[in-house]
Amino acid sequence: MAHESFEDVGTAEIMNRHFVCVKVDREERPDVDAVYMAATQAMTGHGGWPMTVFATPDGAPFFTGTYFRRPDFQRVMLAVAKAWAEEREGVLTQGAKVVQALSGQNALPGGPVPTAETLAAAVRNLASSFDPAHGGFGGAPKFPPSMALEFLLRHHARTGSAEALRMAGSTLEAMARGGMYDQLAGGFARYSVDARWVVPHFEKMLYDNALLMRVYTHWWRATGSPFARRIALETADWLMAEMRTPEGGFASALDADSEGEEGRFYVWTPEQLTEVLGEEDGAWAARLFEVTGTFEHGTSVLQLLEDPDDADRWRRVRSALLRARELRVRPGRDDKVVASWNGLAIAALAETGAVFERPDLVTAARDAARLLVNVHLTGSRLLRTSRDGVAGPNAGVLEDYANVAEGFLALYGVTGEAGWAHNARVLLDVVLDRFGDGRGGFYDTADDAEKLFQRPQDPTDNATPSGRFAAAGALLSLAALTGSVRHREAAEAALGVLNTLGERYARFAGWGLAVAEAALSGPVEIAIVGEPGDSRTRALHRAALLADTPGAVIALGEPGAEPSVPLLADRTLVDGGPAAYVCRGFTCRLPVTEPAALTREIAASTP
Repeated sequence: MAHESFEDVGTAEIMNRHFVCVKVDREERPDVDAVYMAATQAMTGHGGWPMTVFATPDGAPFFTGTYFRRPDFQRVMLAVAKAWAEEREGVLTQGAKVVQALSGQNALPGGPVPTAETLAAAVRNLASSFDPAHGGFGGAPKFPPSMALEFLLRHHARTGSAEALRMAGSTLEAMARGGMYDQLAGGFARYSVDARWVVPHFEKMLYDNALLMRVYTHWWRATGSPFARRIALETADWLMAEMRTPEGGFASALDADSEGEEGRFYVWTPEQLTEVLGEEDGAWAARLFEVTGTFEHGTSVLQLLEDPDDADRWRRVRSALLRARELRVRPGRDDKVVASWNGLAIAALAETGAVFERPDLVTAARDAARLLVNVHLTGSRLLRTSRDGVAGPNAGVLEDYANVAEGFLALYGVTGEAGWAHNARVLLDVVLDRFGDGRGGFYDTADDAEKLFQRPQDPTDNATPSGRFAAAGALLSLAALTGSVRHREAAEAALGVLNTLGERYARFAGWGLAVAEAALSGPVEIAIVGEPGDSRTRALHRAALLADTPGAVIALGEPGAEPSVPLLADRTLVDGGPAAYVCRGFTCRLPVTEPAALTREIAASTP
């Protein structure tokens, strides 16, 4: 629509003659997008992008739509302009009715913290739409269900459910073997246009890859699968190579197009494989990658449905194809740094780096966190975006505060650097003070944000965790580290909507269900005291990181030092050596000094 309409001189003349035109970047202003998308869905019965809204000067929408072809768009604009000139009172009345109707919508009812039966019912709800042949849920198009997969893995960790692990594992394997995953360089595309994960929409988003990296790491932790380890680390390496900015943050996205064609950078023909690899290896690669014309113009997206039987040949072929692909025109990169998505990346890199003993990934997580503190954080308030180390003017929304806090808390659990836990508390106190709705939930914007015709509030997940559930997760973790009743109660209140959502719409409440699994499990609190350089301290810390229990929190501290977080208070060495304490609700079991004993204690503390 941008090419057909906004860049067309005749269309632009109509737009500029009759309207004050505002083009909204929904990544910069998700709050503006949310309220007008709600209006579009209410008025047309469906939504989607591009979204077109005609509004009064005070912002009340009175006519909406999605995609208009150029002739239709011109006719619509002229009709709206005529109505504004000749029937303004009716237009104003229509806008007022829309605003009133949307303002009258009731939020989902709250309730008690979800029970084990509620979570079991959510698993059954996911099973009812599970695709046993290809993994995932529902039909085409298929988006990576990252939050639902995290819930299923946590449910398995708490209950041992084979069904939950089967749904998660088959989906994770199918996604990473299909064309949605870049088999040469790693990294996931935004979604698959078909039900078999073959042909992607080639755009790559930071948030998808951050969420999926963390889920594959947790899948490995649950199963020890070498495949899970490979995908987690390849995704991390792709993120480091392709998305890192000079300032230490992570860019938002890679475009789908290059040279004006979607996917041109990624697809191959058998002839191209032969040209790069020679006849024998080219034919082998065509069979291995399913290069049979699965995309357009006889090209194929590369799949890897089975592991190669010749590892040396695979490495040689892959390297040669990567070198050849580097000669192509690369997709463009959107290099703005979004606070929320960087928070997700920080959590994923910190955990993946620690679990797989990749200190470079932890360092990258720390660098991104420092960028957020130095550039995005002004006092206790967070700005949503930056570019080239300069913050933009837009205030952070709920998901920014929540996901950045989540990233800081994960980084603290990996490094023991108490400043990250402190920064997380600063952000979460703002969430409680400025975002609460007075009914146990949260608005998506702060109480002093720019006023729109409606204050947005959506408890459901989209491509990223909903702000409400992301806040609940971070609040729960902070409460486990600090013993704060206020933060624990706020987390539990925010989860109350799962009693409605979980049993009926589990696909859109995955992160909340994952957080509820952690709440039902405690979460388990692990306090480790010892000299940081002591190999015994590191061994205990590693055992804690590898524990497969939902949402466990880890506190690290040196003996004799002022405790950096309250969970460490009064935790002492044992016989002069490092010790680990496993607790729930700050009630601790006897300390242990051996990694195997710590693993047993954690398992015994997970209900």
